Amino acid sequence: MTVRGATTPQERIFGALPYLLPMVEALVFGSFFFQQFPEISAVLFLVLSPVIALYSAFPLMGLIIFFALFMLVVRNDSLPHFIRFNTMQAIMIMICISICRILIDFIVGPLLGITMTAGGVSVSGPAEFLVEILFNFIFFGVFAAAIYSIVQTIRGHYPDIPTLSEIVYMQLP
Repeated sequence: MTVRGATTPQERIFGALPYLLPMVEALVFGSFFFQQFPEISAVLFLVLSPVIALYSAFPLMGLIIFFALFMLVVRNDSLPHFIRFNTMQAIMIMICISICRILIDFIVGPLLGITMTAGGVSVSGPAEFLVEILFNFIFFGVFAAAIYSIVQTIRGHYPDIPTLSEIVYMQLP
């Protein structure tokens, strides 16, 4: 945790908001969990519904949001470092989710019979248990990182996620 000075409540709120985006991106990996606990999924979808609505406005909205955050927030030196750091860290979490999705779509998916669609995940074959473990691991990992980061940001501290935070510090002046 690096402290670079006092942060205002407004900076804390704006620093925490980008972490909602990786949470929405990770929802597809929570399909097995949501089948077992529909009450939790209802609450989670209710809380994240404004961000989900923004993401589902049209197909490339996630890419537009990514570039908008990167160009307008991360590369804007007039914004406080605290906001830029948290935005970049949320973007890095989203990149990790994208890499997981690509690996599953092109490598693991064909081997284990996984088909990911907008409606959920289907598994054809005996590896359903392994797929469920993999998806739950990704889902809970992203949610743990995002919730930890939101809590630390609201407290006014820089969230320190090993390796990821170091990469973010290298990207920001």
